Amino acid sequence: MIPAGAVLVVDDQLDRAAALLAALDDPHHRYEVTTEAPDLEAVLGPDSPWDCVICHVELLNVSWASVRRAMRTFDVQVPVLAVSDHRDMDSMTTALGLGAASFFVTPSEKPGLVRRAIERSVHHRQLQRELVETNENLAKANTELSHSLRILEQDQAAGRQVQKAMFPGQSLRAGEYWFSHRILPSLYLSGDFTDYFNVDQSKVVFFLADVSGHGSSSAFATVLLKNLFARKRSDYLRRNDTTVIDPIEMLSLANSELLELHVNKYATMVVGCLDFETHTLQYSVAGHLPKPVLMTPGQSQYLAGEGMPVGLTPEATYQLETMALPETFMLVLMSDGVLETIDEVDLIEREKTLLSRISGSLEKPGDLIRRLSLGDVTSDDLADDIAGLFISRGVG
Repeated sequence: MIPAGAVLVVDDQLDRAAALLAALDDPHHRYEVTTEAPDLEAVLGPDSPWDCVICHVELLNVSWASVRRAMRTFDVQVPVLAVSDHRDMDSMTTALGLGAASFFVTPSEKPGLVRRAIERSVHHRQLQRELVETNENLAKANTELSHSLRILEQDQAAGRQVQKAMFPGQSLRAGEYWFSHRILPSLYLSGDFTDYFNVDQSKVVFFLADVSGHGSSSAFATVLLKNLFARKRSDYLRRNDTTVIDPIEMLSLANSELLELHVNKYATMVVGCLDFETHTLQYSVAGHLPKPVLMTPGQSQYLAGEGMPVGLTPEATYQLETMALPETFMLVLMSDGVLETIDEVDLIEREKTLLSRISGSLEKPGDLIRRLSLGDVTSDDLADDIAGLFISRGVG
């Protein structure tokens, strides 16, 4: 389909212009004739209403040198078709000097060629307009997007501060035991979470969770888990409800509450209860990798434990593991983001490499973090969140 356009014919001989229009016999475009165009920028510039200009190069009382100088002062956007009654070098030179898109001698005798040149010029001009409009829309969209991004970053940063406030405020000493943690988020908000707290004079409950996905929705799931453990701790202190010190019961509750949210989120977890008077540990693993690592002088090993993640199926079951704690050890719980820092493709090889890196002399958690090459990493360096929970006795 031929695009409709506006064509300006500049010719100081109206009879000649009328003859050209009659020969063109073009109903698809709107034509207007003028004997002069004193404001060249208004006719040929970016804001021109015209899609094509047909200009006769043999206009009287026109200095083409002045016209060329004037055209250098603005951005010419409208295609110009130059026409002449004579085939001579001066006319062609004038047309070239004007930057004409086409040059026609006696155009009335070849109206088909002129019509096609007009159609090309109109199409070119309308493409220019569409490009300008597209660029303006893109610039507007980019401005709006930048504004939205700034608001989102502010919200995420605020959310990050709230989430940081939910983590344990400092290391916890319970009898001969120390509990500490480290969180390395890959984004503002983390789907990894850990907590530990006293529940009576001899017990500390702890957990480490790795919620599926990233960002706000995963962080919201960590709020649910934090709230669940806080509620059950309160029930223990106020009503002697022992659920909070039972890792299997806590995992079952976490499984039910995540399923009831209907947010398609699940979490791998390790939940434990350490009795620092009897020096025993009860824990349960819900699909979490890597498994907890027990470091003792001269040996490091993964602890036993298996079970399904919470939030996947109501039929999930969990196993309780019980162990006596050695006099000198460090128990290391980490989220699977730490495995992403290891180059091996095979998961089993990654776990072997992680155990090899952890193995060695018993040191403080900060030294262990540096041994894993995580001491100076930033969120830009991480493909996934990394959370670490460290429980030690007789170390440092």
